[in-house]
Amino acid sequence: MSPETRNGDLSDAVEAIGAIELPTRAADPATDPLAAAVPLALRPAPRRVLVTGATRGIGAAIARALAGAGWHVTLAGRTRAALEQVRLTLPIAEGVTHDCVELDVTDAASVALAFAAVHAKGPLHALVNNAGAVETGPLARLAHDAWDRMLAVNLTGVFLCTQAALPAMIAARTGRIVNIASTAGQKGYAYCTAYAAAKHGVLGLTRSLALEVAAQGIAVNAVCPGYTDTDIVRDGVARIVAATGREEADAMATFSKASPLQRLVEPDEVAATVLWLCGEAPAAFTGQAMSVSGGEVMN
Repeated sequence: MSPETRNGDLSDAVEAIGAIELPTRAADPATDPLAAAVPLALRPAPRRVLVTGATRGIGAAIARALAGAGWHVTLAGRTRAALEQVRLTLPIAEGVTHDCVELDVTDAASVALAFAAVHAKGPLHALVNNAGAVETGPLARLAHDAWDRMLAVNLTGVFLCTQAALPAMIAARTGRIVNIASTAGQKGYAYCTAYAAAKHGVLGLTRSLALEVAAQGIAVNAVCPGYTDTDIVRDGVARIVAATGREEADAMATFSKASPLQRLVEPDEVAATVLWLCGEAPAAFTGQAMSVSGGEVMN
């Protein structure tokens, strides 16, 4: 296999981000006597978060992490049936429900309609811009419409959803926005130029917006996962095996050796970072690109 083909297959997995099950959770009055002693009316209302691209992979993982910590989670994606399947797996804290909204992040009208429905149900405390896609190949042969697709889903989608969520957060003078970028946005990878350009754009958007809204109490950060143990990486492994005849373990090592840890990032390592940024991170922590890559990228 030529280096071009091999790098192209590797780049297919650049967005592999995670899945989850975290120990952090909301206090359960059924098992926690201290929590049970607090009247329901006096307990803090659950915080509300919307997660885009929530039908599988990292989006579904983040949703489960936040739900496990007591958040009210709105799952956003293009297919309601797939969203509902994920919703049924979410942990449910007392007084919390989860819901779904159909949303195409590349369509301004779809985004406006979805966020209007979400805001009608109550304030949104956090937004996780996770939706994304990757197409690979040498730039010399990259079709213009492929370039447009990569920018639309990976960068314009972040802009549209953030713009829709922002006015209410500014009015409330509080909010958390977490953009799922990639190590491709920090260092680049061969044969995924459009994807890397879009993810670099996400980091620029993150840093600039953080400066704009810091005084309004809104923190804006990005998470940049390295190769993570998800279906996207495993699909990349399968393509390498099919194209080269290499053993699966050898093909997987092509991804895992990118990290100094010599392994893929665990899904819960990415999810824990997003959960912290949405909740426990101090207000002064904003405008940052957090690389969850085992040291592949160091800031």
